[in-house]
Amino acid sequence: MTRILILASFGPSLCNFRGALIEEMCQRGYDVHAAAPGLVADAKTRGWLEQRGVACHDVALSRSGLNPLTDLKTMGQLAHLMRRIRPDMFIGYTVKPVVWGMLAARIAGVPGRVGLITGLGYAFTGTASGLRRVVRDIARGLYRIALRYATLIFFQNPDDRNEFDRLGLLPDSVPVQLVAGSGVDTEHFTPSPFPPVPVRFLLIARLLGDKGIREYVAAARQLRESWPDTEFHLVGGTDPSPDGISQAEVADWCKAGHIIWHGPLDDVRASISATHVYVLPSYREGTPRTVLEAMAMGRPIVTTDAPGCRETVIDGVNGFLVPVRNAKELAAALTQFIQNPDLVYRMGSESLKVASEKYDVHKVNEFMLREMGL
Repeated sequence: MTRILILASFGPSLCNFRGALIEEMCQRGYDVHAAAPGLVADAKTRGWLEQRGVACHDVALSRSGLNPLTDLKTMGQLAHLMRRIRPDMFIGYTVKPVVWGMLAARIAGVPGRVGLITGLGYAFTGTASGLRRVVRDIARGLYRIALRYATLIFFQNPDDRNEFDRLGLLPDSVPVQLVAGSGVDTEHFTPSPFPPVPVRFLLIARLLGDKGIREYVAAARQLRESWPDTEFHLVGGTDPSPDGISQAEVADWCKAGHIIWHGPLDDVRASISATHVYVLPSYREGTPRTVLEAMAMGRPIVTTDAPGCRETVIDGVNGFLVPVRNAKELAAALTQFIQNPDLVYRMGSESLKVASEKYDVHKVNEFMLREMGL
């Protein structure tokens, strides 16, 4: 029986982002193992995985730490785990699982080594100065070393692939494939009727500057001066990243009446159903999962003309594309829905078509499994 080890830096993402892929692997009879920091103690995530026959393992992997000694120790622990369970294939996603997992898999002699580049994040966005430049240079160097040992690399958008190619991070000998994100379960995220007007906007994201949250708030501040009944909703929790937005800053926005913050939610469907237009002014993404979920529920999208985001919107058809870091242009796009609510229904219908034709999770997973030889 083929044994597969999937490594994550955040345990709940195994269910939220890779759940359908893991289920499909289990249904095909593979012996699936999952590893993440604190996974064994996370009763909810571990329970979901174990119900499907997945073996769970803890790993001491810091999502945002920059201590090289700690990371080298993590690599050694991962290699020890792999020698013990002897997987036929390793799959890692996000930076540290790809880098340290790939190196550990090579050390442990794992034959299949798959890297999922799900977005370039903090190290590749913004002005490269100070801490961000240090992180960027370290990340590039580690990717360059680790990816030479991959047997297959997936990217979620062509911009990220081209950036890696430009920087010389992709070995010529390793096959590279583009995949339409992690897909969306169109049986779970289903169309829902729109609430009554006035138009309500929604952004779902971890509280990070690079998600464009401050631009969203600036647009909300501007538009509520002319349309005070218009609501701007925000869903998401804090993040330890250097780019994180403090809860105090969010509280100030709420106190001023600019936005309504709901904190982190396990199930975002009710929030999507209660709003008309989904907004993600992110600086860069792999393929934004929340956009796909909103599209599958029939919501028009306003997002940035940025890597990973631009692939989800046909400008003027199922939403609008706006420049990165531009609250004025974002406000102008949102104004179109306020002044012409019929756009919500027309563009929402087009979003449904795009979600079904391009991003259905079963189509995405079938492609990935075929490319992995599973």
